[in-house]
Amino acid sequence: MALTRTPEPPYVAVVFTSLLGPDDTGYAEATARMDERVRAVPGFLGVDSTRGPDGVGITVSYFRDAEAVRAWREDPEHTANRARGREQWYDAFEVRVATVERAYGFTRRS
Repeated sequence: MALTRTPEPPYVAVVFTSLLGPDDTGYAEATARMDERVRAVPGFLGVDSTRGPDGVGITVSYFRDAEAVRAWREDPEHTANRARGREQWYDAFEVRVATVERAYGFTRRS
């Protein structure tokens, strides 16, 4: 797995932390479709996501600016899936939107 490479800040990070409930029917397909759609949003920079065996997941999506985040939030399929998430898939979730002011990293060379 590769980590998302982002440009120099500032940019926006949307952190979606969730607890998947017992009825995940259709969840994998919807997630794949949302990944496809978000990549088409102008200003989308990338995404890092993981889910543990306990159902806790963290997805961080990176966008160039608030307008790109707004475009993603207003996507009709994304809107429908948010509603389905509340009704069926998630026992709990939190969304946090932040401006990244500083970023740095490390990559081991083999």
